Amino acid sequence: MNVAEEIKRLHELHQAGALSDEEFASAKARLLNNEASPLSNDISRLRRSRTDRWLGGVCGGLGRITGVDSWIWRLLFVMFVLTFGFGLAIYILLWIFVPEDELIGN
Repeated sequence: MNVAEEIKRLHELHQAGALSDEEFASAKARLLNNEASPLSNDISRLRRSRTDRWLGGVCGGLGRITGVDSWIWRLLFVMFVLTFGFGLAIYILLWIFVPEDELIGN
């Protein structure tokens, strides 16, 4: 469902009395500010970990933003390398293009 359809649905709920004026305005503002998609916010926060790393810190960073342990991400990348062959390429691209965590206090 795109943003226009979601706003239309919100308007219908508002007209039916299911949403108050404040709830409608708040939901519409969230949609227009792209806060309705938490995944896009998480992806923009993706950083390679400086503390939880074996190679580049990619799995540590993925683990931090998804809430999944980093060892599971490492296992997934190894499985992709062994079964499909492209896990290593994805890891290297993430290593290159995902920025590293900033050190706090330095």
